[in-house]
Amino acid sequence: MDAVKLLLTRYSALKLGEPAPSAQAVQAMLESVARAPDHGRLQPWRLILIEGEARLGFGEVLAEALSRRNPLANEQAVAREREKALRAPLIIVVATRCDRSAKIPIIEQTISAGCAAHSIMLAASAQGLGAMWRTGEPAYDNAVKTALGIEPDDLIVGFIYVGTDIGEGRRFCGECGLSFASTCPACGFLNEGSEKFCGGCGRSLASSAATADPKFHSPHVYTPKHLAEKILTSRSALEGERKQVTVLFADLKGSMELLADRDPEEARKLLDPVLERMMEAVHRYEGTVNQVMGDGIMALFGAPVAHEDHAVRACYAALRMQELVKGYAEQAFRTLGVAVRIRVGLNSGEVVVRSIRSDLRMDYTAVGQTTHLAARMEQLAPPGAIWITAETLRLAENFVQVQPLGPVPVQGLNTPVEVYDVVAAGQVRTRFQVAALRGLSHFVGRDAEMEQLRAALEGVRRGHGEIGAVVGEPGMGKSRLFHELTHSHRVDGCRVFQASAVSYGRAISYLPVIDLLKAYFHIDERDDTRAIRAKVTGHLLTLDEALKDVVPPVLWLLDALPEEDGLWVLEPPQRRQVTLDAVKGLLLRESQVQPLVLVLEDLHWIDSETQALLDSLVESLPAAPVLLLVNYRPEYSHGWGGKTYYRQLRIDPLPPESAEELLRALVGDGAELAPLKRLLIERTEGNPFFLEESVRTLVETGAIAGERGSYRVIKDALTIQVPATVQALLAGRIDRLPPAEKRLIQAASVIGKDVPFALLQTIIEDHEGDLRRGLAHLQAAEFLYEAHLFPEVEYTFKHALTHEVAYASLLQERRMALHLSILETLERQHADQPREEVERRARHALGAEAWDKAATYLRQAAQRTMARSSYGAAAGLLREALRALERLPETPDTLAQAIDTRLELRLAHIPLGRYQDALAVMREAEGLATRLGDRARLGRVLTDICARLRNVAGEHLQAVEVGQRALAIAAESGDRELEREAQYRTGQAYFAIGDFRQALDFLSRCTEGAGEGRDQPSPLFASWSHSWLALTLSSLGQLADASAHAQEALRIAEGADHPFTLAEALTGVGSVCLAQGDFERAIDALERAGVLIREWNLQPWAVFARLGYAYTLSARPVEGRDLLEAVIQSATTMSSMGVGRAMQLAWLGEAYLLEGRLDDALERAQQAVSLAQRHQERGHEAWSLRLLGEIASHRDPPALETAQAYYREALALAGLLAGPGGGGDAGAGMRA
Repeated sequence: MDAVKLLLTRYSALKLGEPAPSAQAVQAMLESVARAPDHGRLQPWRLILIEGEARLGFGEVLAEALSRRNPLANEQAVAREREKALRAPLIIVVATRCDRSAKIPIIEQTISAGCAAHSIMLAASAQGLGAMWRTGEPAYDNAVKTALGIEPDDLIVGFIYVGTDIGEGRRFCGECGLSFASTCPACGFLNEGSEKFCGGCGRSLASSAATADPKFHSPHVYTPKHLAEKILTSRSALEGERKQVTVLFADLKGSMELLADRDPEEARKLLDPVLERMMEAVHRYEGTVNQVMGDGIMALFGAPVAHEDHAVRACYAALRMQELVKGYAEQAFRTLGVAVRIRVGLNSGEVVVRSIRSDLRMDYTAVGQTTHLAARMEQLAPPGAIWITAETLRLAENFVQVQPLGPVPVQGLNTPVEVYDVVAAGQVRTRFQVAALRGLSHFVGRDAEMEQLRAALEGVRRGHGEIGAVVGEPGMGKSRLFHELTHSHRVDGCRVFQASAVSYGRAISYLPVIDLLKAYFHIDERDDTRAIRAKVTGHLLTLDEALKDVVPPVLWLLDALPEEDGLWVLEPPQRRQVTLDAVKGLLLRESQVQPLVLVLEDLHWIDSETQALLDSLVESLPAAPVLLLVNYRPEYSHGWGGKTYYRQLRIDPLPPESAEELLRALVGDGAELAPLKRLLIERTEGNPFFLEESVRTLVETGAIAGERGSYRVIKDALTIQVPATVQALLAGRIDRLPPAEKRLIQAASVIGKDVPFALLQTIIEDHEGDLRRGLAHLQAAEFLYEAHLFPEVEYTFKHALTHEVAYASLLQERRMALHLSILETLERQHADQPREEVERRARHALGAEAWDKAATYLRQAAQRTMARSSYGAAAGLLREALRALERLPETPDTLAQAIDTRLELRLAHIPLGRYQDALAVMREAEGLATRLGDRARLGRVLTDICARLRNVAGEHLQAVEVGQRALAIAAESGDRELEREAQYRTGQAYFAIGDFRQALDFLSRCTEGAGEGRDQPSPLFASWSHSWLALTLSSLGQLADASAHAQEALRIAEGADHPFTLAEALTGVGSVCLAQGDFERAIDALERAGVLIREWNLQPWAVFARLGYAYTLSARPVEGRDLLEAVIQSATTMSSMGVGRAMQLAWLGEAYLLEGRLDDALERAQQAVSLAQRHQERGHEAWSLRLLGEIASHRDPPALETAQAYYREALALAGLLAGPGGGGDAGAGMRA
């Protein structure tokens, strides 16, 4: 091939398959690398070939690496990551192997490795092979490097996938225009045109090719016109989007045997009726047949038009499909002597859907794990069966009857899949009926609406017709409101009829009316035509002989009218009018017997004939004792609003107090549930259905456990995902928007829940007038509302969940482009204020995968957040910053940033009591600083490790050693700030082991010069240092000096406006007051600290332990004991061994002693001694030995010898410590 032509025509394949490149082709690609530019002939690259079974192992490496990078990644995401290893028959990993001792700069060696990768791509293309070059997160993951044997300092330049191009990159022959690929009718695998057997399942491809009817070749032929137009005119469909769908595969089992030796035309006569019936069933429930594959079809429910009940529709379509084919099978057996049976498989989940458009054809496809598993379900199902996954059942539960089949092994998946066989439709038709089967929740917050309905009912009892219309968004409880009324004593003496429209029922005339009539005449599924006629005729003539003319129209609706009846000869308009008059007449006549309550729900799905009946009935209501109760969503409209007997009730989200009451009934009233309940109310905006489904999802995902009304939190509540049922409902609403408005709400979702108009204007291509009209329509549809007019117009999503679903529908490529556009706009708008809107910049930098900017903005946002004492949020931002840095090539600058970010992260962990996490990130930082050779940063890291060793695991001697290392670094660099920090931490470590003289020396030195010159500590550090100096002096019995330093710490803290530091200072004051015996002042200071702890969600143990001890010593022993027990219990579940745990146990023992619980006191005192000895906390040991003496002396009779032995041991130890051995509490709980 001409070299220039090769360069101009080379492309990256989109989809690769078998066959694999030959050995000769692989050798040629490897040899091409030698021609890559290589300054110095260092060959600074390494090639790793992965093929065959080795790809499965590599897939596990990718999956495990993703799980480590993102512990919240769901199973689908992990499965997708695992499947990357199977993209092609061969993977060539190109990595750098730089010679750092050479004179050639590392950047040049890295570029050479990139050129080597490009040579492989060119060599593949020159040989007619398909290839694609990928990097992504795995390329920067050290775990992936380790698994491949790549040194941490080297880079993965790329993963080059090589195989046969079967994707959209080259779909047709350049010479003849024929497709290279054929789709397997059994599994959907794309095969090369020359292949005779499927590369995915091994099935013969010949029979289906010979028998396919041209009318099934193109989707535009068999796709209903309105769906085809939706695909072809929808920009989002053309660009692609993510959707929650149910995928259906169906095929004729054993078609190869059936069609063997048959003429192609005869084969078509057998196959075509099967395919037609399959498609009729799909289209009846508004699915889309997107592929016809020889003897079967693939269909989508929920795309291109989203349906909130896509799984239910798919299951109903499968049942109807089986029913229709069974009817045809009887005919085929009689005429052709063949047994025709089909099998169906379904699965639900997220897919990427995209349409491919040309002048003459339309194609629409869905890709992803969801599609693959649906195909597997079909292949595994026996003839006549419908197999579905647990994901589909969850969405269709109770709408269908199933037989569990247990876990079934599925090719390509590591774990078996729970499978169910659908055997029949369920007895329920609506979401509320399903909820009633599960058990209705507590009815709350609708007293005013219920009172209006009761008033309407009283009017009906007086003989006046009324219309009660309840309008509200999905999930507000419209059906529940009617249920509460119709199941109460208030309808005693009334006849209640109920029916509901269904989402797929618009094409079925009179469907709610038919359901109502079946209930009225007590007709069930077992009744044949004769039984139906008998029930209808008997009941009507018994009610009133004058109703004899009503019998034929009613039988016609129930599909039981005799063929000879004169109604059949009427023209359709006449028959329609007769039918409407008959049903209305029946209802009005029934109301003469007793007042009638007629409930018709979900009018937004009503068919035109039922609407006509309602319009006619409404006109006759004034003189009839009929209460017509209807409900619908805001998008529905009617013409009854001007009637004097019409009342409309708007049903809105539950107010916070009612939502709280509902959640108490759903999850319980435990204190630990309070944050979760607040989050649920915030996310759902008080929508009852959203609340209930969110709780159900929390239970199913293991986030909470227990029973209804008494759950306990198991996992972090921040990981709540949008329930699949809610996502389907909201996606359906969004998809019904006009294309321009749908695109607008998706773009707005990328900006965030709050949407400034000016920012939206910059990323939307529409003119301002069109944009404002679109926003007005979204407001009218209650997706957005105008939140602010000043200083600039800002819109807000009405529901947080709507925002999440709109955002989730965008493809990642589109999201990234919008995020980048928003980021660039924000940077331009605030060029002179680089820290303005930094949180928003950080979020959009992350979304745009602009990792360098993301790391910078996230750190800045964390600093602002910590300044507001929101430490948990700050920690989250800093963890995101670390993940962003990990995606950047490792350089001295990124290493330095990674160290500094970890130093900042530990500052967020400490106030929250996450000492173990702080130590872990500091250990990471130590390794990075050592590798970087940055002594200054290493010194800062060591000072913090000194502190964490003390207050995480009680490794106090090791803490002293690490502190001394930090002091040595400070001395060699002359860094006074580092020296002061190291003195402070080393002093704390000496304090912990009871060496109060050494502690006093180091802590005194770190406060020297405070307030003098430029080289002085920050106010926060100064306050912490004075507090610890006060505790040390108190332990040495120098109480006056201790009090002075405690007051100085408090003075500084009160001027610093920093809740954590103020709580620390108050704790120090309280501790000194305890040592002085001034319990009243101690309690005052500690209670003030406790208020701060609760308000700012700070680590509570040190404050509340001291407060409990103060209560104990001030004649409030029960309060003190309860508080100390709570502290011990809380601390037991977390890393707290170094945070004064021994002293806290001793204080609790003393509280038990004062209550006379000597055995409990002894147990705690012994635990305290053991813990103090284990961690060499001699001050705490002395105090605990003294307590053992006290307990012995209080025995009956007193164990005086034992008591004296303990006292002597305590005094001896206290003497060694150059002080009384803990005149206060030895201050072990201070945390700074």
